[in-house]
Amino acid sequence: MAEGVRPRVVLTATMSLDGRITLGPHDRLLDPQVSARWDALKPPGFAEGPGRVHAWLGAQVTLQGSGSFVDVDAVAPDWPPPRLSAAVLRTDHLPREAGHWFVVADGRGRVDWSYTGDETTRLHLLVCQATPLGYLQRLRDLGVGYFIVGDQRVDLAEALSRIAERFRPEVIALDGGGVFNAAMLRAGLVDELDVLVLPGIVGGAGTPTLADGPVPAAEDAPIRLELLSSESLDGVVRLRYRVR
Repeated sequence: MAEGVRPRVVLTATMSLDGRITLGPHDRLLDPQVSARWDALKPPGFAEGPGRVHAWLGAQVTLQGSGSFVDVDAVAPDWPPPRLSAAVLRTDHLPREAGHWFVVADGRGRVDWSYTGDETTRLHLLVCQATPLGYLQRLRDLGVGYFIVGDQRVDLAEALSRIAERFRPEVIALDGGGVFNAAMLRAGLVDELDVLVLPGIVGGAGTPTLADGPVPAAEDAPIRLELLSSESLDGVVRLRYRVR
């Protein structure tokens, strides 16, 4: 990536025809039972969605929010007191390099991680000055790196700048939940959308959609898109848009 050039951010998702990305407000696709029910929407022979799109994009970084891993109502665990000082813990931490990065924004310190990476991909966190120090200590103990971006919450624009500076990706695949996706879109940080539409309808008031979050203010205009391409893949429709 050229110096000073922001990586291309592509919002990726697999959704139902009515825009749902899971089955209910408290249902996460990491739950095997929820995943099995969700898979019933997929036509026979259809390969998995987001990972397939990420491969097409050649994304070096996958970006998600903590809502993909914990319930919408979850609070941070009671983390043990840290051993290191606040000055040390509130400094960017990058213990190792990797070819691919799985980056998660968790400013409230809600996720108790068991997965930290594999041979090719490393977990990395986006946190802020208000993130519990015990959580930062926990990340260091796990050998997981993090960037301090923002004061009371994760600053998304600053986070992308830090990712671009340190990881230098050409493409970032945004694979978040509805609230995180909406925050990135409203901040003007998404360049394209690349979504797979499954032939089914979920419905349900409060079921997470491609973009959720607060109701737009009266002065906020809808986010306009320009269609780049559409194609049918094994009974699933792939839609690509540029954000205008």
